[in-house]
Amino acid sequence: MTGTINRPTDIPQPPPRDRILSAARKLFYRHGIRAVGVDAIAEAAATNKMTLYRHFGSKDELIAAYLTELAREGDEVWEKLAEEHPNDPRAQLEGWIVFVEQILTDGSDRGCAIANAAVELREIGHPARQIIDAYKTRKRERLVTMFRDAGYAEPEQLADEVFLLFEGARISLQCCSNGPAQRVVKMLRSMLAEHAPPSSTII
Repeated sequence: MTGTINRPTDIPQPPPRDRILSAARKLFYRHGIRAVGVDAIAEAAATNKMTLYRHFGSKDELIAAYLTELAREGDEVWEKLAEEHPNDPRAQLEGWIVFVEQILTDGSDRGCAIANAAVELREIGHPARQIIDAYKTRKRERLVTMFRDAGYAEPEQLADEVFLLFEGARISLQCCSNGPAQRVVKMLRSMLAEHAPPSSTII
């Protein structure tokens, strides 16, 4: 009785567009958006530039698709918190703090991919800028809403402080992995305790 040997070529491959986007995501994050050319992306995706340009009209369009995917995943974090803790903003806040701790200890040496892209893409008219700005604005607004619903006074000011603390920590990790970013969760909890509403469970 003979068995069927599955060779690598027999394994179904993702569609070209998915392979291209996946390759771009890895290369952009590892080396930076400006440093990676379409030739390298096409090669990593096991395709060619003609196919790449058939799915993405330009490198800028590919960058926009890359950031749209990252922003969608970021939005899903908040949606998952709402699903896991419906009508319980304080539990959602605790869940977000746990998420922050995971992010800051996952060993990613390049920090936030969207923030990195913002540093590289300074042109206001770049198609990716609106994606970046809209995502970061949504993130800040979600913090405001969460703090307001959890009963915190001055939720907008608190959201700004927490936003800057988290964003700054991710930048700090890139140059000093054992630096102050390791204390961010403790600092965050202390900040929230200082402004805690009555009967808060966030300690």
